[in-house]
Amino acid sequence: MASCSYFLLLFINICLLLGSSYSEDPSFSYEFEVSYITASPLGVPQQVIAINGKFPGPTINVTTNNYVVVNVRNKLDEDLLMHWSGVQQRRSSWQDGVLGTNCPIPPKWNWTYEFQVKDQIGSYYYFPSLNFQRASGGFGTFIINNRAIIPIPFDTPYGDITMVIGDWYTQNHTALRRTLNSGRDLGMPDGVLINGKGPYRYNDTLVPDGIDYETITVHPGKTYRIRVSNVGISTSLNFRIQNHNLLLAETEGSYTVQQNYTSLDIHVGQSYSFLVTMDQNASSDYYIVASARFVNETVWQRVTGVGILHYTNSKGKASGPLPDPPQDQYDKTFSMNQARSIRWNVSASGARPNPQGSFRYGSINVTEVYVLKNKPPVMIDGKRRTTLSGISFTNPATPIRLADQYKLKGVYKLNFPTRPLTGPPRMETSVINGTYRGFMEVILQNNDTNVQTYHVNGYAFFVVGMDYGEWTENSRGTYNKWDGIARTTAQVYPGAWTAVLISLDNVGVWNIRTENLDSWYLGQETYIRVVNPEPNNKTEFPMPDNALFCGALHKLQKPQDISFGSSIGSNGSKLLLGLLLMVFALISTFH
Repeated sequence: MASCSYFLLLFINICLLLGSSYSEDPSFSYEFEVSYITASPLGVPQQVIAINGKFPGPTINVTTNNYVVVNVRNKLDEDLLMHWSGVQQRRSSWQDGVLGTNCPIPPKWNWTYEFQVKDQIGSYYYFPSLNFQRASGGFGTFIINNRAIIPIPFDTPYGDITMVIGDWYTQNHTALRRTLNSGRDLGMPDGVLINGKGPYRYNDTLVPDGIDYETITVHPGKTYRIRVSNVGISTSLNFRIQNHNLLLAETEGSYTVQQNYTSLDIHVGQSYSFLVTMDQNASSDYYIVASARFVNETVWQRVTGVGILHYTNSKGKASGPLPDPPQDQYDKTFSMNQARSIRWNVSASGARPNPQGSFRYGSINVTEVYVLKNKPPVMIDGKRRTTLSGISFTNPATPIRLADQYKLKGVYKLNFPTRPLTGPPRMETSVINGTYRGFMEVILQNNDTNVQTYHVNGYAFFVVGMDYGEWTENSRGTYNKWDGIARTTAQVYPGAWTAVLISLDNVGVWNIRTENLDSWYLGQETYIRVVNPEPNNKTEFPMPDNALFCGALHKLQKPQDISFGSSIGSNGSKLLLGLLLMVFALISTFH
């Protein structure tokens, strides 16, 4: 019995030691069962993608430096990857959930994502990144709160409200995919959803009876933080709340200079935080509106999402016409000037105690310049494709990061051009060769006829300029080198350019793409490969031990691999489990 007590005490001490090493930054676990359900957000029964039976999915709500563990069970009939849009995955592109870094999760399999939200705050969202699946749902919001020791640059709001808005089709993603594969456009969406629900019946002709709509209940006189993400397919939306000012406070991890807007254009893939004070009388409810932008509004009237802001002491339902959108049909500069007005709050602290503006991006020398130009779709080898700088990206069977790990040759080419190709467009797995700790200038030139939004994984970039026309070297004279907003997704207006600066301090393979889902699906993307050339460096986490294998490495995959955890938090629990088994085995020998 003395030996038994000795081993028990030994085990307890080991547990305490290991527990202390994992307690500094807490871990939060989520179970995601991704499946199809039938829903009727626009009054038509259709197949949507739900998480744990809910559409949209649950909000992930964590704090700077927390560890996040998400076990994803794929109950779909096709491959799946979950992408955490805007989460930078510091030192761990293995967890990014796109085809350049991860093999997909096959149907009926599960895979556990584990990552730390290192040095980040802000409002983001997640979504399935394969096979046009975002068009059927599978998305939800992702909040990263400030640590308690770092104050937010405004009074603590009474409540925190999340909204996902986006254009929506009554066809599911497989039907929309077939349309694109056949060389056709998707056409006008069937509507706009707010938190997965259709419009309030503000107009008996445009909105059929019986549609479930979103209602946000608030207390009079209180101020709420309202986080809004456009998770749609390709439509820019104007967001507004009837008779209420939107005080912009944050976008995609950066606190902004606070200023009021009566409405704000939110482009595909973008997220914003507003402070909204409930300072109106409660004679009736108020409309919440998300309407299509840069279209013929008479034809696109039905592409309008309408929810209800309900005061607890409201005396009646909302009625009458919706609040007007911006009256700029013949003024193409209004929306761009609004975008330019969004500035970085250089004195506020974000994820770290030092002010955001202490990183003086405007004084850093640029080490590499890429001009990425998109055009309307073109035919390449008999297929309708979209391009970046004349290259339509093709995803390799073996993910780029996995190919690097196993030193495979011929999977991709590290030859993406710094300027657009002058010859015919081509389909290729061509990747940007980024320099570790370099400072990259990227000019996004949109020669298409609709707004494109671009997203870069692994980083927040500085939006330093935008204008109509073709970018030239002289355009740098207009750059904002002091308080350009740092964010992850920037719009590029048709016939215009947007310039961003990226500090390449995050080792890995990182997707740069249009967030317009149809253009992305057809090839408008590439990757930035960032490698630390120093031997035995610690700037990237090792490959997770539950990594999936596919393509040229598919024979390395073992079916039982899917049931185990991975890289960051689970190693401690595995060790604990092993020690527990060892101790009980030893105890049993003394009986």
